[in-house]
Amino acid sequence: MNKVLIIDDEEKLRTLMARIISLEGFEVLQAENCASGLKKIAQNDIDVVLCDVKLPDGNGVELTAAIKEKSAATEVILLTAYGNIPDGVQAIKNGAFDYIVKGDDNNKIIPLLHKAIEKGRLTKRILDLENRIETKYSFSSIIGESKKIQEAINLAKKVAPIDTTVLLTGETGTGKEVFANAIHQSGSRKDKSFVAINCSAFSHDLLESEMFGHKAGAFTGALKDKKGLFEEANKGTIFLDEIGEMPTDLQAKLLRVIENGEFIKVGESKVTKVDVRIIAATNRNLLKEIESGHFREDLYYRLSIFAINLPPLRDRTSDIDLLAYNFLKTFSLKTNKKITGISKEFLKLLKLHNWPGNIRELKNVLERSVILESGTELNPESLPYEMQQLAPKANEGTKTLSAFSLASAEKLHIRKVLNYTNGNKTETARLLNIALTTLYRKLEEYNIA
Repeated sequence: MNKVLIIDDEEKLRTLMARIISLEGFEVLQAENCASGLKKIAQNDIDVVLCDVKLPDGNGVELTAAIKEKSAATEVILLTAYGNIPDGVQAIKNGAFDYIVKGDDNNKIIPLLHKAIEKGRLTKRILDLENRIETKYSFSSIIGESKKIQEAINLAKKVAPIDTTVLLTGETGTGKEVFANAIHQSGSRKDKSFVAINCSAFSHDLLESEMFGHKAGAFTGALKDKKGLFEEANKGTIFLDEIGEMPTDLQAKLLRVIENGEFIKVGESKVTKVDVRIIAATNRNLLKEIESGHFREDLYYRLSIFAINLPPLRDRTSDIDLLAYNFLKTFSLKTNKKITGISKEFLKLLKLHNWPGNIRELKNVLERSVILESGTELNPESLPYEMQQLAPKANEGTKTLSAFSLASAEKLHIRKVLNYTNGNKTETARLLNIALTTLYRKLEEYNIA
């Protein structure tokens, strides 16, 4: 039920209005002044406030601003005995939904309430979406407690509010775009665009056009003017991934953008001005690229004003458990499977792998395992074959199951039948055509819960 708060010092008028509105199916609360009104808003999820302009301890126009500051999704309709234009204008500026005259506009109140509630619902959805986006792309989305990843996070947090260029370095799959998003979301440009481009994904001409735009007729197929990504990111942030792959002549054009905030579109003669924060990333050693003549030294020093190196996953194996459980939760929901646990053997094998693809590779392995797993816990049998072969290293001196051994096949079959019978061991033994005592012995031997 939608809640409406009436703030008015005239008790009889307030009570009458409350009765009329409650008959329309609303839950109505009452307050006689600004202080009690703000207290009710703090204690309740109010959808709409009907507020008198003149109150004993304040002014409804000013109160509107205070209400919107505390609860952006709460709509305010102001009521006045004598309407005047300046008050009405200021009320709307302060966030009021409407400003109406008492008595003359009583027939408008109920329809206005419904419209205000609809607007409030839309505002709530927008705020919820913004909160989800902020959570998804904030520093809290970066999972890891190891010293190396925490050092990288702390550096990124320090530079985020400062409007300077950042260079992220590290192997493929270490989370450079995640860091770039977090820096943007924690900076002063978070309400503006975040635009990403992979410099290795385009040919020279296409990359120039994508980054800086082009004029109609500039080349074959350029049928109309096109905005480049730098223009799209104006006032916001542009993320240049794999900057080490950028051709040297485009590097000169990029240097001009960094130094002067201007560039010339393909096929155009006039200068375009932009105000953009640049975050670049690379998996290459740019100092070696400079030595070989593939990267401009002056551009490197402009990009690396603040450099952050992201550690490979093999250097932060203590974070693998956290990452694995996070991906398990994601993919269990995605596949609608009730997998809640990960076996110790599974985690041991994850930590023995070298992870050349880093977090991206771990994510893919977990998705594959969730798809293959038929029980409620991830087990080594759902891992890729090459990772299962790491088992002897994980259990030196103890018995291990090869992926192709008879024992491994038997264990997998028993687990499948158990899953089929919903854990009924008597029925499982019957279907397997073995004695119940034999089944219990094999369950203990294979460590099947």
